[in-house]
Order: sequence, then C-alpha cells, then structure tokens
Amino acid sequence: MRRRLLSTLLMLAVILATEVAWGQTAPIQGLDRLTPEERALAERNLERWQKLTPEERARALENHRRWKSMTPEEREAARQNYRRFRQLSPEQKARILQDFQRWNELPEARRQELQKAYDRFQQLPPERRERIQQRFGQWQSLSPEERERVLRNQERWRQMTPEERERIRERWRQMPPEERERLREQRQQRRGQP
Repeated sequence: MRRRLLSTLLMLAVILATEVAWGQTAPIQGLDRLTPEERALAERNLERWQKLTPEERARALENHRRWKSMTPEEREAARQNYRRFRQLSPEQKARILQDFQRWNELPEARRQELQKAYDRFQQLPPERRERIQQRFGQWQSLSPEERERVLRNQERWRQMTPEERERIRERWRQMPPEERERLREQRQQRRGQP
C-alpha cells in the first residue's frame, strides 16, 4: 500500500512539474546578440504571436511558407504592391480588402477559372489589354437599359448562322467610310454620348 501511495505521489509530482513547465514560455534564443531595438521588436512580435488564435497562427505560418517559396522577383513585386497599398485611402483599402475576402469565399474551382482567365489576359499584347479595359469601362458606364439592349443584340448575333454574320460583316466592310461614321454617330446619340 505504501509503495502504491509513493508511486502515486511521484506521478503527481511529475504531472505538476510538467504543467508548470508548459505554462512557461521558453526564452527566445539569441536575444542577447540583438541590439536593444531589435530585441524590443522580437519581444513585441512574440507577444503578438502569443495573442493569435490557433487559426490565425496557422494562417501566419502558411503565409510565411508561401513567402519563403517565392522567387526574389515575386517577393519584390509583393513588396511593391504592399507599398502601393499603404498609400491608398482608407476607402480604397477597405474595397480591396472586401474584394480579397470575396475572392477567398469563392469555391476553389471558380478561383482557378478566374486565375486562368487573368493569366490569359496578361499574355495578351498591351494594345489588346488596353482595348479590353476601355470596353469594360464603356460597359460599366452604360445604364441598365443599355446593357440589356447590348445583351439582346449579342444574343441575336450568337443565334445567327455563320453565313448571316459574314454577310453583315461584308456589308459593313463595303460601306463607305462616311456611312460608317454616320452610323457610329447615330449609335452614340442613342446612348447619349457626345
């Protein structure tokens, strides 16, 4: 009985010693070699780390791994983007962060699809990219009614046979430049553009 009590007390002492050790944080190795400013920064970073939730720590570790896997050129691009971000207004920053959050909420398949489209866009010649951006700007400036009209016209175009589309293209090519300009002006007037 005495032996059993002794082993129980010994086990209890080991558990208590372990509990105390777990509650303490190990000192940061190499702090003694840092300048006072570097030491203060390391201690602040440790304090911030200890306040993170397990999910936030996992995310920070994943970001660190991603950073380490980047090429020097990718890291420099990320630094430049961060510098540009810091110069934005609070409203611009908020919008970017909302967009980023929406991006993260997308299903993985949709994100991959959008990433591929972005990569294809980046491969286009600069003039083509500029034209696409201008057209997108025009689309955004349209009223809902005008957008609806454009979508109806686009659907009509899709439903035409290749021969019908070619006839229309040929008729446009055969049209005198003055007539084309007149039609463009009419179209802009219908849209209310100068």
